[in-house]
Amino acid sequence: MEDCIFCKIIRGEIPCFKIYEDDSVLAFADINPISDGHTLIIPKRHAQNIWEIPEQDLMAIHRASKKIASAIKRALNPAGIVVLQLNGRGVNQVVMHYHLHLMPRAQDGPELPVSCWELKKGDMDRIKEISEKISSEIS
Repeated sequence: MEDCIFCKIIRGEIPCFKIYEDDSVLAFADINPISDGHTLIIPKRHAQNIWEIPEQDLMAIHRASKKIASAIKRALNPAGIVVLQLNGRGVNQVVMHYHLHLMPRAQDGPELPVSCWELKKGDMDRIKEISEKISSEIS
């Protein structure tokens, strides 16, 4: 897409701190990092979200995420890593080009805002009802 910032990065029109690249994906440092080592992995073929991305591109992103997460572990020795992917403006997807975040948490570093929330016991009947509704739509 012409106006997509990630497509411009892929085309070389906007610079990035490249971490990994292959025929299907590009990974680069997030310039607004939540933590040191915050990396974005994007498909080279434009797709807005999980509903649009071709299966082969999705698989390529996750194969690359394994390589990159392993490199982050060796390079930074984090306490853990958040793997996050948002779909749609309603969940704060800002760039409408599918992207996967890898966000390492440093040893003794602060909690990452995306990995720390209060656990609340769910309504088991409602959970069952919704699970059955979703399951029935899988083809």
